[in-house]
Amino acid sequence: MDPNSDRNDENLSSLDENNKKAAENSVEAKSDAADEEVLKTPELTPYTDENGYPTNIPPKKSKEKVVVEEDDEGEESNLVEHLSELRKQLIKSIAVFLLFFIAAFSTINVWFPYVTREHKLIVLSPMEVISFYTTISAALAFGLSVPFLCHFLWQFVKPGLNERESRFLSLYSPAILILFVAGLAFGYYIVNPLSYTFLVALGEKNFDVMVSAQEYARFLLLTTMPIGLLFELPVVALFLSAIGILTSGSMKKVRKWSYVVLGVVSALITPPDFFSQLIILIPMIGLYEASIFLVTRTEKRVAAADAA
Repeated sequence: MDPNSDRNDENLSSLDENNKKAAENSVEAKSDAADEEVLKTPELTPYTDENGYPTNIPPKKSKEKVVVEEDDEGEESNLVEHLSELRKQLIKSIAVFLLFFIAAFSTINVWFPYVTREHKLIVLSPMEVISFYTTISAALAFGLSVPFLCHFLWQFVKPGLNERESRFLSLYSPAILILFVAGLAFGYYIVNPLSYTFLVALGEKNFDVMVSAQEYARFLLLTTMPIGLLFELPVVALFLSAIGILTSGSMKKVRKWSYVVLGVVSALITPPDFFSQLIILIPMIGLYEASIFLVTRTEKRVAAADAA
């Protein structure tokens, strides 16, 4: 026999054994990896009831999730309640305004001389008559509706106010109405006639003055409504002091600049003459000083209550 062939046979047999071992090792490695993946895969366990028995019924939601869902539902219901309450108060406000408007418009011939003060007015077109009657009636209806509108507004915002804000508005609601009416009266009985007389006398020197009804209505509203709002300055100052935004010391520090601001505001809301602006500026300065006095008095009262 050829010795070389024997050597080849031995080499081949050794290679076969090595290949077999390698194949067996690879198969074992694959099976081990498969076993590890099986171990890693979580077992799908069925639902269990209170006694530990398997069931197809999923478990109930946790109490925390139920509480969160109930809170969301509560917020949605509160929002719906607020919107429905706002809608109700708006409907009542519009109904009251329309009622006063119809009453004022239907009785315009009764109170018309008190508004015009027997001034000779002209109309430039037939439609201006309707425009004038509508404007004056709407202004009068709004003035008569203010107490009811304030009450409806109070009913809407009351649930959302804290104790301090609620107590403040309940105490000063009459003052808000009284100051607004006082401002309207001041504008109607003092500012309007003095300004009208001064401006007409100034124009009669060089012109034939003829005042249209529409312009007179505009002039009347300009000298009454804004003044009624400006007279609310003490209440606004007290409210800002009650919530901690404004103090008597800060009001005293900016007193000079406040006078300048009041002068600018009086110039913007009054007819463009110095006489009318001066008539408005003087009571505004008095109201500002009254606001400082009231805020100082309130601060002393609060400090005494805290000390006690």
